[in-house]
Amino acid sequence: MAPPSGAFRHLSLALGAAVAALGSLLVIAWKIYFRDVDDSCIGWRGRWEQQLRAELERQQAPQESQPHACEYQVLVLGLDGAGKSSIIHYVCSTEPRKHIAPTQGFSSVQLQADGLHLDLLEVGGSQNLRFYWNQYLSKSHVLVFVVDSADGLRLPTARQELHCLLAEDPQLPLIVLANKQDKSDALSVAELQKELDLHTLNSQREFFLLPTSATYAGLATANSVLHLKNLLIKLLAQI
Repeated sequence: MAPPSGAFRHLSLALGAAVAALGSLLVIAWKIYFRDVDDSCIGWRGRWEQQLRAELERQQAPQESQPHACEYQVLVLGLDGAGKSSIIHYVCSTEPRKHIAPTQGFSSVQLQADGLHLDLLEVGGSQNLRFYWNQYLSKSHVLVFVVDSADGLRLPTARQELHCLLAEDPQLPLIVLANKQDKSDALSVAELQKELDLHTLNSQREFFLLPTSATYAGLATANSVLHLKNLLIKLLAQI
């Protein structure tokens, strides 16, 4: 016995809808693929920038309640490759790690210490991400600027970026880390202070310059990072 004609009609409609949906998905996938390949403004780099913009909008939105008095934000900046991620890791953990992946966009790590809640916020140091640095200053209590002491070719760039930040907020406490002191060609603290024109800072700003060595092995890492951690706690406890 042949099935009713209505059944064929419903089956045809269902198959047609399925084919249309599949076609739409293929078109979307095709557009996404070629958008990432051909459009340098949107690819992976653009997605990190979109993530940054979303995070900025979230932070700048009105808050329903004020944060607890003991919650503080430490903004960690510096050129790419300076060692920011390694510094943050060893501030929060004593576990040695041979390789620490660099931050592509931004990262936030929370730390409880001496009754204080610290939010260590790192923003990547590549050229396209430095544009967003100054937008985080208003919510920060301390600025930590990490410099690769052995990267002499990029010290002028580090100096320029640092002083642009300082011009935005003349009173934000500043800690400059002369990182990678374990390298034989690293500048000393005194040499780095001169190269970065730190003698020109105004007297209203609390300023510290510390030598650090954030590597996966060696007592120098533990001592230098512990000094930084204690200094952060001391500064924030006075706020």
